[in-house]
Amino acid sequence: MAAGTRGTGVRPAPTLATVAAAAGVSPATVSRVVNGSATVSPEHREAVERAVARLGYVPNRAARSLVTRRTGAIALVVREAVEFGVGDPYLASFVVAASQSVVGTGVHLVVMVASDDSEHEPVGSYVLSGHVDGAILLSVHAGDPLPQQLLRAGVPLVVGGRPPMALEGGCYVDSDNTAGGALAAQRFLATGRRCIAAVSGPADMTAAADRLAGFRSALREAGRDTGLVEYGAFTRSSGERAVRELLEREPRIDAVFAASDVMALGVLRGLRAAGRRVPEDVAVIGFDDVDLAAYAEPPLTTVRQPTAVQARTMVEAVLAQIRGEGTPDPVVLPTELVVRDSA
Repeated sequence: MAAGTRGTGVRPAPTLATVAAAAGVSPATVSRVVNGSATVSPEHREAVERAVARLGYVPNRAARSLVTRRTGAIALVVREAVEFGVGDPYLASFVVAASQSVVGTGVHLVVMVASDDSEHEPVGSYVLSGHVDGAILLSVHAGDPLPQQLLRAGVPLVVGGRPPMALEGGCYVDSDNTAGGALAAQRFLATGRRCIAAVSGPADMTAAADRLAGFRSALREAGRDTGLVEYGAFTRSSGERAVRELLEREPRIDAVFAASDVMALGVLRGLRAAGRRVPEDVAVIGFDDVDLAAYAEPPLTTVRQPTAVQARTMVEAVLAQIRGEGTPDPVVLPTELVVRDSA
């Protein structure tokens, strides 16, 4: 017997024509329904949807993309090293929240990580070659060419955080990092701390720069010194190194603001190694309010940014652009201080 489905008991997959015959409509009408066209009567739409459900019809994605010119995919591009992107709690939380936000939309996320020039080029080529309908960019550093490349190519784009370069016609969703930095300084001032220092993130990232600017502005308004700053890389090891260098410069430090909770964990370890008690000798405040913050020793006072809301807002913004609804205005989400035992 020739190879095939004959005699095997396997039913052939339903086709567009099969659905059309079952619904009593033309194949063109079925195509319009499954592709979301509004030019179908309610009666015909209901008949097609019943036939699709009964027959278990699954549209051919490749054929559908030829009609709609859409791939059904969004790229979520993290501009960091793989080990950082996978291990950073904020980025991990963002990816989970973004994935949950596309459930039920018919769209899926393609997560890509690129940290240096050798990785940037293939990532950019993939996105620009039409494999995705839009892109979400996270952790963008100054000098990154990808945002401008995507905008020039007309790719729907949303950047996480205020971008370090001008993006004419671009959209971003940020947290109020400046106000968050100020909240940390104000907490130290309100609790009587006198020698206040900061561990900032990378100078070429606007989130880090804005957090430090807000922190310094609040100290300056109170007539305090703003020069005790070391820079880290949003990692535990860089936070530990930075606080060690701060203590060498000024042993009297009694408060440290770290621009991320992960760096704050490193700060806590560095202070313990130096024989400093938290908060009795040195108060510590982080930023993000990742899950680990509440389980630090002692539990970490931190500035909360609404990661899940940011992810959901960015997904909605890029989907709006894909649907042709225009580019949404930039969004800045509020931050708040979460007081625990460390400050």
